[in-house]
Amino acid sequence: MALSRRRTLSAWTTSLLAVGRLVFSCDEAAEALGIGHGAFLDAAERLQRQQRLISPRRGFYVIVPPQFHAWGAPPPSWYIDELMRFERCLYYTGLLKAAELHGATHQAVTEFQVVADKRLPKIRVGRSPIVFYYRKKITEVSQGIQDRKTDTGHMKVSSPELTALDLLRYPHAAAGLDNIATVLTDLADGLDAEKLAVLSKAFKRPTTQRLGRLLEWLGYTDRTGPLHTALSPPRKGWVELDSAEASDPDFTPAPVDRDEKWRVVTRRIPEVER
Repeated sequence: MALSRRRTLSAWTTSLLAVGRLVFSCDEAAEALGIGHGAFLDAAERLQRQQRLISPRRGFYVIVPPQFHAWGAPPPSWYIDELMRFERCLYYTGLLKAAELHGATHQAVTEFQVVADKRLPKIRVGRSPIVFYYRKKITEVSQGIQDRKTDTGHMKVSSPELTALDLLRYPHAAAGLDNIATVLTDLADGLDAEKLAVLSKAFKRPTTQRLGRLLEWLGYTDRTGPLHTALSPPRKGWVELDSAEASDPDFTPAPVDRDEKWRVVTRRIPEVER
């Protein structure tokens, strides 16, 4: 008897859940059920209306386990690795989400933030939107990417050192300088000074200068020696600690500090949540 006469898409997805599988492609489902793409899409639409299936990307499907029906989707960590393989791009979970995974608890993270080597639009599924930030050469920071187990497999996550540098590279994704400083107080004790210096070579100098100045201002001078050495030879130019503070010449505050070591101008002392 043909499989299409014995199984519906609903029954097939239930069988996948029973063996711990959460994702599949349109092509895989159509072949497994012995049906055409049109028939599959009709069946998938019915399950989506019942909140039993989501499609973060065209052709890629995630089964919603019963305990997550009210949320509209399982956590992104359950399927992000498979989604990135489907997109054929390198990635890592980073920024505030990675900081949270490393123990930063001051701020609730409302976005699941991913750094990828492909420009991807934001995904809105369930309660946790997935937002992508672009890095052209992820292989340059491969030493700072870790594998972390999830409830359904694993995902790639930035190390504390890569997370710290990324917070200064993508300040708009980290909710501004005050939040960055607050998150760094949670990460700093776990930073390896040598690893931080090695990874800094894959970042522009201003990012390294800002991170070094912030860490020292927060009292973590013991984490910054190799980072400062990695900046050699020194340059004469200065950078703003917060470039947004100096974006409008008519409203730029006067400097409150000019740090000669890092060549960083501070116009407002960051406020750290304790």
